[in-house]
This record gives sequence, structure tokens and C-alpha cells, in this order.
Amino acid sequence: MSAEKKSLNFIEQIIEEDLQNGYTKDQLKFRFPPEPNGYLHIGHASSICLNFGLGLKYNAPVNLRFDDTNPIKEEKEFVDSIKADVEWLGFKWAKECYASDYFQQLYDWTVELIKNGDAYVDSQTSEEIASQKGTPSQPGEASPFRERSVAENLTLFEAMKNGETREKEHVVRAKIDMASPNMLMRDPVMYRCLHKAHHRTGKDWNIYPMYDWAHGESDFIEQISHSFCTLEFLPHRELYNWFIDKVCKPGEFPPKQREFARRNLSHTVVSKRKLAHLVEKGIVQSWDDPRMPTISGLRRRGYTPTSIRNFADSIGIGKRENRIDLSHLEFCAREDLNKTAPRVMGVLDPLKVVITNYPEGKEEWLTAENLPAEQAGNPEDAGERQVPFSREIYIEKEDFREEANRKFFRLKLDKEVRLKNAYIIKAEKAIKDEAGNIIEVHCTYDEESKSGSGTEASKRKVKGTLHWVSVPHAVPAEVRLYDRLFSVEDPTEDKEKDFLDFVNPDSLEVITAYVEPSLKEAKVEEAFQFQRIGYFCVDRDSSAENLVFNRTVTLRDNWKG
Repeated sequence: MSAEKKSLNFIEQIIEEDLQNGYTKDQLKFRFPPEPNGYLHIGHASSICLNFGLGLKYNAPVNLRFDDTNPIKEEKEFVDSIKADVEWLGFKWAKECYASDYFQQLYDWTVELIKNGDAYVDSQTSEEIASQKGTPSQPGEASPFRERSVAENLTLFEAMKNGETREKEHVVRAKIDMASPNMLMRDPVMYRCLHKAHHRTGKDWNIYPMYDWAHGESDFIEQISHSFCTLEFLPHRELYNWFIDKVCKPGEFPPKQREFARRNLSHTVVSKRKLAHLVEKGIVQSWDDPRMPTISGLRRRGYTPTSIRNFADSIGIGKRENRIDLSHLEFCAREDLNKTAPRVMGVLDPLKVVITNYPEGKEEWLTAENLPAEQAGNPEDAGERQVPFSREIYIEKEDFREEANRKFFRLKLDKEVRLKNAYIIKAEKAIKDEAGNIIEVHCTYDEESKSGSGTEASKRKVKGTLHWVSVPHAVPAEVRLYDRLFSVEDPTEDKEKDFLDFVNPDSLEVITAYVEPSLKEAKVEEAFQFQRIGYFCVDRDSSAENLVFNRTVTLRDNWKG
């Protein structure tokens, strides 16, 4: 029986209907159009996966276009980071485009709009323009400059372009309908004067187009068939179509704007302005701080491209906004890392164990599988590594108790556990300091119980198995234990408080752990499962002299909000 066909989301349904009503597959073309004014976040990842996913589904080109119309906020650093993020997620764009590529064409079209009586230069202040907008139930007031002559408008517009006017002295507005029920149609601003250098065009331009004017026309220039954006742009669709109608000739296919709902993520914020505020205030170190919901932050923390793509696919495309719990993203990370991350041993909170009947000075190298959990049990494919064993080892403090109930299957006095890939040990004595804290445990081992030796003792069943690290061979490592950046699901919900009031003070804990020596050669971004603990990756701050690991996620979801 063939697998059940996956149902189409409403975006795919729109495309299929268009293909049945005149579009051909050769006409399909999509784009991902970020503004380079910050780093991309998990919300952008959904849009990336949507647009590039449609490109793959329909074998259609997808442009990466930078809507770079605001030189005040945009930088080449952000352009480079966006390109790196899209590539890291596994996608390739057909063309790399910029709205700034079209500045001359946009200017020429504006001249035509002015000549046709569809645009004019307004010399009011922004406050005066805003006061005349009206309300959704009351029409706006016409600007006193709305009926300027075409000749005067063209002269002023040329002066604006040449830098002969001051910033904020004039703007260009579309002449549409000051009584429209859609406030965006009430003579929107198309151009403003900015005497600022642009990251690509330098000081060539003294006027810059507004987003609504540049975005749709850029889609039209690139012959984009479907322009998908988030739901807040639904009221903009009428204006998008009005602008394109002014330049679209008979027989040409105008792009079609359609909207999908934003997917918000719990315990974080995805506003670029708020993310920038976190960086500026020093609450996080940078845009790629592993606590940030930016794609670069998730990458640095150890999330894989597959896990993020799977997350985007699993939450789907909808028409209503909702909030996705962060635990679902963490689940996607665990699911992928379980298949790909080699298993190693590291001890985060060490307690020394001395095996009193193990010969002093002796060491041996034990064989351990290093394949991920899902692949263990395929002996023919099993990769192996050598792990040193000695008289003194570290285990986790929480893995020992002097006394415990029957449900505690770790080490306790007079009881046995197996050391992973090694021997069965029995706790004999707890050594304490003057304050009564346990600082060392003395154990004995069963020499015949070595894992994989084939002896009867090696086949003995004990209920607990512990990870460990040999003390003389242990490699100290800085481990950064990251947690949720905010202590509440929606830090912006309480309008009486600043969202920074809800920053989780325990979002980062830095400890010194001890790991097995095979990790000395670990490379930046390489991911591992620390057995029984969680998934970790090598941070870019790491060096041969100072290993640094970031905790990606714990082995199980144990967060209590």
C-alpha cells in the first residue's frame, strides 16, 4: 500500500489553483526578502523554509532579495549573516538581489506617477501629515500641497534627488484616496530625504523609497509569481496591488501577495528591535549568543539545520497566529541529534571514586562505541574509540547516595552498579570533610566483570549503569549550561512592565566539567551526546588549551515553567 499523500497547506492550494487557472510552472518564482537591519531569527527560518521549500517542490527559482531601503539601520554585516544563515539551513538561491539595484527604476516610475497625477511632493512635517490621516471611521484631510502642479512636483522631486533640500523638508506621497477605509491608502509616503550613505550605493542617492513602494515593485521587476508575507501585511495588499497596477502593462502577470500567520515562540522575543536591545544592554553577549532565538544563536548553541527545518515543517503554515512552546523546538533538536551526535562521557559535577582493589599505577584502555544512540546495535557499522580507565575516576555527585530507596538504581553503600564500557563496582565507604560533605567514595570492583570480555561475571545483570571519567586522564572543559532567556512564556504580554523585567537570571551557568580525552580534538560546532546528560557542542571560543562546550538541550525535557 502506498504512503498516504500529504495534504496541501493553504499556500500550496493557492499555487495549485493558479496553475489550473492560467499560470504555468515556468512562471512560478518565489523570493525570500529580508531587510538587512539585524540577524535572522527562528521566525524568519519558517519563511525561509516556506519559500525555498516551494522552490524545491515546484522546481522553481527562489531569489534572495535584500529590502535595503533604509541606510540608517542597514549594514553589510547583516547582509553577510543572512546569506550565511540561508546557506547553513541548506538552501541555494537563484539570484542574489537588492532593492537598491532598482533605485533608478523606482525613481523613473515615480516621475511617471507624478506626470500622471498619481503622486505629489508634500512639504508638511510628519506630524502634520499624521494629524490629517483621520481615523478608521473618519476620512482624512487632503494636504494643502495635494494639488501642486506637475511641473512644481517634478522640480521639487529633482531637487530632493540632488540633495538640494533638507532632510524632512519634503516627502513624495501617492495620490490615492484620503477617504479610503484602509488607512494605508490615504496618500502613503513613497519617498523621504535621507542624506545618509548606503551600504551598497554609497552617497549616490539622497532620497530613499519607502518599503511599500519598493517591495511590490521589486517583486514585479524580478517577475515573482507569489509574494508570501506574514499576516500583518494583509492591510498592505491593497496598496501593493495599487502600486503594481500603475506599472504593469497589459499581458504581464503581476505578482500575487498572500499572507500567512506568524508563529511566535515561547520564552523569547522575535522582534529585531527587542533583540537589538538585549545586545545593546549587555544582557546577552552578541546576536549569536546561544540564548538568542537568532539562527546564528541557535547554530552556536548546537541546533542542526535539519532540526530547524523539521521544526518549521512540523508547525506548518496557518492563517491564525499562535505561540509554539519552546519545548517543541528542543524536541526537534533531540530527535535529530539522537541520530547524528556521537556518544561520549563527561562529568559535570564530579565526585571522586577510588577503586581500592584496583592496582595503583595501572591503567587500561577500554573499547567504547561512538555511534549515536539510534545506530548502536549495528555491530558491522559501529565506530569505536578507546577510553582510559584507572584506579581513580569521577562520577556525578547525584549518582551516589549513602542510603536510598529501592527506586534509586545508581551507586549507594553496599550496592553495585556497572560503569559504562568498564566494570561492576560496589560502594564500600563514603569519605567526608569536616562539614560532613561527601568528598570521595571508596569502592571495590569485580575484575572479571569487564564489559565485552565474555566472562560469566561480565554478563551479570545490575540495575544501574553510570558514566564516568578517569581522573588522571580527565580533560577539564568549560561548560556553558544555557536555559530559557525569559522566565515567562510571553515577556511582552504584561504592558505595565518592561519585557526585560522577565529575563531569566539563571539563563546561563558556567561550570568546569571533566571529559574523556578523545574530545581534545573536537572541532568548533561539532556535536556530542554526553551520555545520560544531554547534547553539547563545541563553542567558537574553544581552543586546544581551553575546551568550551555549550549545552544544546538536556537529554529529556525537564523544564518547569
